[in-house]
Amino acid sequence: MKTGSAKQEEETMSAHLALRSGNPALRANTFTRVPPVADHEAMTIGGTVNKTAMSLAILFVAAMYVWGRGAATGQLPMAWVLGGFIGGFVVALVTMFKRVWAPYTTPLYAGLQGLALGGISFLFEQSYPGIVAQAVFLTFGTLGALLLAYRSGLIRATENFKLGVFAATGGIAVVYLLSFVMGFFGINIPLIHSTGTFGILFSLFVVVIAALNLVLDFDFIEEGAERGAPKYMEWYGAFGLLVTLVWLYLEILRLLSKLQSRR
Repeated sequence: MKTGSAKQEEETMSAHLALRSGNPALRANTFTRVPPVADHEAMTIGGTVNKTAMSLAILFVAAMYVWGRGAATGQLPMAWVLGGFIGGFVVALVTMFKRVWAPYTTPLYAGLQGLALGGISFLFEQSYPGIVAQAVFLTFGTLGALLLAYRSGLIRATENFKLGVFAATGGIAVVYLLSFVMGFFGINIPLIHSTGTFGILFSLFVVVIAALNLVLDFDFIEEGAERGAPKYMEWYGAFGLLVTLVWLYLEILRLLSKLQSRR
């Protein structure tokens, strides 16, 4: 039987591990619950990078398909877009609860998200020509800059850093959830949708937090490789990075649209 002090120590450790990443797909117990395997069967950072690149390629192909359909017909295929949104959400939940299925669900998630993002990007491009290219450039520019800063040691995922990003991410999620619920009653939160100064500052803040989540993802995947997690966790790590990149891209699109609407 565990003593009171032992239980308290265990709870403290659990709370500590829960702060490893603000990304709901990448938690500390994602890797700590997985027993290490032989070196030739273990997760590597290089393998995760390759899986991420393959997932992004699938996403781009799916997005370009929907974009092309919209450009050719002048109408957005909403069935594909809605299917991508709903299907991507379901597949994401399945992936988080069944990590061993990640080699199959991650490519599927990438394709479904590509359908949704292709539609969203097409709509934004119709209203603000050139905005999609800017958003893509800024998204991958941010990814590259933060990866370089992380690898060089300029940014370190300290416990205070993780706690701050995790708290901010949770706060943003609560605000978006409230906005979604209040929308059913015809009530909008001006801070989210406003093109004024406060609305732009809010979007900028969300973009910064989404970008900082990439640092936590890098740190988390690096730890998984050091712990010798199974090979299929490379796909799960790619899934986690994909979740963050999609969020970052959408927030950059929102910010750029607010800025352009003021011209």
